[in-house]
This record gives sequence, structure tokens and C-alpha cells, in this order.
Amino acid sequence: MTVTSAPSAGSASVPGDESGDARAVLRGLGVGRGVVVAPLAVLRPAPQAPADEPPADEPEAAAARVTEAFGQVAAALADQAARATGTLAEVLTATAAIAADAAVAQDAARRVRAGTGPATAVTEAVEGFVVMFTAAGGYLAERVTDLRSVRDRVVARLLDQPEPGLGALSVPSVVAGVDLAPADTAALDLSLVVGLVTEEGGPTGHTAIIAGQLGLPCIVRTPGITAVPDGTLVGLDAAAGQVLVDPTPAACTRLETRAAAARELAADTTPGSTADGRGIDLLANIGTAEDATRAAATAVAGSGLFRTEVLFLGRQSAPTLAEQVEVYSAVLDAFGDRKVVVRTLDAGADKPLAFATQPDEENPALGVRGYRLARTLPELVDTQVAALGAVAAALPEAERSRLWVMAPMVATPAEARDFATRARAAGIARVGVMVEVPAAALRAREILAEVDFVSLGTNDLAQYTMATDRLRGELADLLDPWQPAVLDLVAATARAGVELGKPVGVCGESAADPLMALVLTGLGITSLSMAPAAVPAARFAVRRHTLAQCQGIAAAALAAGSAPEARAAALALTAPEVRTALHLD
Repeated sequence: MTVTSAPSAGSASVPGDESGDARAVLRGLGVGRGVVVAPLAVLRPAPQAPADEPPADEPEAAAARVTEAFGQVAAALADQAARATGTLAEVLTATAAIAADAAVAQDAARRVRAGTGPATAVTEAVEGFVVMFTAAGGYLAERVTDLRSVRDRVVARLLDQPEPGLGALSVPSVVAGVDLAPADTAALDLSLVVGLVTEEGGPTGHTAIIAGQLGLPCIVRTPGITAVPDGTLVGLDAAAGQVLVDPTPAACTRLETRAAAARELAADTTPGSTADGRGIDLLANIGTAEDATRAAATAVAGSGLFRTEVLFLGRQSAPTLAEQVEVYSAVLDAFGDRKVVVRTLDAGADKPLAFATQPDEENPALGVRGYRLARTLPELVDTQVAALGAVAAALPEAERSRLWVMAPMVATPAEARDFATRARAAGIARVGVMVEVPAAALRAREILAEVDFVSLGTNDLAQYTMATDRLRGELADLLDPWQPAVLDLVAATARAGVELGKPVGVCGESAADPLMALVLTGLGITSLSMAPAAVPAARFAVRRHTLAQCQGIAAAALAAGSAPEARAAALALTAPEVRTALHLD
């Protein structure tokens, strides 16, 4: 089997496999580096509104039935959320809030009263909101899957048909669907799910996030996967972005050998460091206290990104100071004596909060988000900082330095100074900010003079540097973290940290790439934070190179003229055993 880099989103499937390893190969975007061989389990398709559906005989009663169906779906999703845990519980809560939002139901009911059939009215109303959400971009665009999930469940109730989903699993299976909404995932027996594949979605959507938290191999944007018959044996190779349909025994053996090698890598619990002993913290990205418990059970040095907005999203009112203290304390407790880097609320504009609605913005990605909320809702920021200060105060004095707190979407030294003043006044010992916009990277030295550390969010940094929406699959090549302009900004930030002797971490997707880990180490990055399942490969790659070798790899990447050239230059200098073991070629 030939292992290749994952192609751009939406690439076509391949009807045959020239290597003879499978009956067919389907290609998409891999999430993580996992491999698995198992039968395919395909989600039931969503019921569709009948073509030329007639208007209701009693429009008012039908409109009431539509409103009732939305309420029933909202209640069912809320019940699923109450029984779920971690990130899944939070996204289910957010989906339930969409179903409970009167605007969509009222629009559908209005259409019914005007003479549109009930199921068609729901479909048209939801698609209207899909257009608005997609145009808004960012977080709202990522809610499109949830909107359509609500639509499918409401339509199923109106038509008295089964809701879309999956029957009971009896054996470990790779689950496939057009896309997996949180409600789909909540219904799965995760003890029998060994991989996920979708035709749509993206590397920052719910499916990818949940797969990352659970350590499941995952491929998104894989055209044709739902046409594969239920029960067909498939080989899922996330590193190559390939699904082998009916793989040969030899191909199965190779994939299973790789899976065994990955388990062997995961057994290494030594601290992250280069071959000559230069340490680099390998940390976990988390979103909930449950995520923290799972991550803390792995060989990580702590958490480099605790996304606190999960606690805020999908609520009708802001969490109280006491609620926040409880959650933040639970996360600190889960990691014991290891450090936890908390990112304050990254919401607003493109991540709407029901209790803090911002005025309409033409370009929400450039709007009031992250720490900019301090301009319009200072009490929201102050309450969170106070809660984190209370958590710090409750720690033994010798342990208070393991709580690190950083603000997102900071663009100027003045903003960094303002946040540092607030946080230190609350009793927080280690204060930092995110570097996600070019302005912050270009003035990294001045920003670092105001704070104790910075962390690079390479996803947003690539988006803002390349002026490219992260959800636009046809522009995925511009978002490649190997883009020279992005690497230049990362290097400038790392250089400022080295000069001032202050930590500079990376918590974006690039941290999970073991080849990029070598470049980042060579640039002087001090910590890499990623999904826990990605840590073993990064540890393996870094431990087999000296600091000087990593610096040479970084210099080669920076000298390249394009993203593919930068990766190729780094790969050429990578130790052969790493290239082979991690299938980097």
C-alpha cells in the first residue's frame, strides 16, 4: 500500500486500487494518525420531505404540531446531554438550544400557515438559517451540521419515521455517515466504535473534535463512504487520509502492524525531550473536566489548552462564579501536580452567547471575540478571572504556579498589559496571552515583556495570515501550517521567547504533526499541546533528534518557497527510522 499525504477537502474517491491492496480506495482528510481494520457501520439516512408535499388540511393545527415537534426534539437532545459526559455533553446542550430556539420553529410554522406542507416548511426554514450561519462563518458555520440534525429529527417526527442514526453495534466497527451530529454520536456505544468516517465535515468540526478526544482514527470529507455496503471490511488510515474497501489480507496485516506499533509508542511515558536532553513539554488539549480526567491518565506533562468556552456555550445565562470555580478546580485536581494552561473565554461574534448577544457584524471573524469581550462585557471577563483567582488561592502556595492563564485574540502589547493587570490582581501567578493574529506575532517581543508566556494558536494564525476561512475546503492549501508566511510568524514569536527567556508554546493543530514538532523544537518552542492520542508520535520524533538536528530541520523549512517545499525539506533531514515508523513519506 502506498501511503500519501491527505489531499484537499472534497477530493474524489478512487474506484480501484492500483497497488492491489483493496477493492477500492476512498480518500479524504485524515484527523490524527491512527489506523484500524474493522467492519463498516453506516448511519441510517435522514428522512426527506415528500416531493410536492400538499398543504395541511388544518394549517393552524399543523403549525402547532411543527412547533411541538421542535420542542420534543429539544427535550430529547437535552435528555441525551444530561446522560452524556465531557465535550459530547456540551455540544449536545448547544444542539438542544438550537432546537429550542423559537426563531426556527416560528419560521417553519409561518410557512405552514401560508400553505407549505409541514415537512417541507421545516426543511425550507432550516435551510434559510443554514445560509445565514454559513455566511457568518466561524463558529456559526460549524453549527450547520447541528441545524440539519435538528431538521432531520423534526421531519422524522412529522412523518412518523425513525430518526436517522445507527442500529445497535455488536462488534467493534468503523462508523460512517454523511456527517456525524452530536446527537448521532451520543447514541453510539463508544466501546464498540473504533473509527469514524464522514463524507462532509471538517478537521475542526464536532466529529473531528470528538474523535481527537476519544483517540479514534478519523477521516472527514470522504466522498462515497456512505455508498459502501453495511458490514464491509474497511481499513482506515488517518495518516494517509485513506479508507481501503475490502482490503487484502496482506494490507490488513500491514495496518494491524502499524496499529501495534502505535500502541508500543504509547507505552513510552518518558518526558518529552530531544536526544541530547533539551526538554519540551508535551501537553493535552481539553475542553471539560471529563476530558481532563481522560488526558491525565496518559503520559502528558499537563494541559496546554483548556478551552473554557465549552462551559459557556449553549446556556441561557453565564455560569456563576461558583460554577466556574467548581469546574476549574476539578480540572486542576485531575492533573495533580502537573501544569494546566487555561484559556479564558474565546467567544463572542462568531461564537454567540445567548446571554451576551453582540450587535450584528458583517465580518464576525474580525469582530468582538476572545479578550475583546472586555470592551463590551467586562463583567463576563472579570467573573472568569475572579473564579480562576479563587482556584489559585485555594492551592498550596508552592503549587500556585502550575495554574497558567492566558487570554485569546490579543493583538497589541496594550491588550496584553491590560489582561496581565486584571489577572495578577486576582492572584494568578502565571499570566499569558495567545498569539493568533499577525500583529501579535510581529510584536511578540513587546507582548512578552508584559506577560509571563505566550501560546501560538496556529489554526487562527494561519487563517488570519492567509486571509482564508478555515471552513473553506477548496482553500485548504492556504491554511497549511507549512506555509512560509505562517512559519515566519511562528519563528519570530519563538525567537522573541528565546531572547527574553520566556516560554512560547504551540496549541494549534500543527503541534500534533510529528514532523512539524521537529521544526517547532528547532525554533525554540518550549511546549506542544495536542489531542492526547497525538502525543506518542511527537515524543518519538523529538527523542530521536538532537537539538542541533531540529534546528537544521527548522532552518531548511524556513528557507523553502512553498508549503510543500517546506515539508519536503524538513522530511529530507528527518531520521530514516522516524520517517519509516511514523509513515511520514
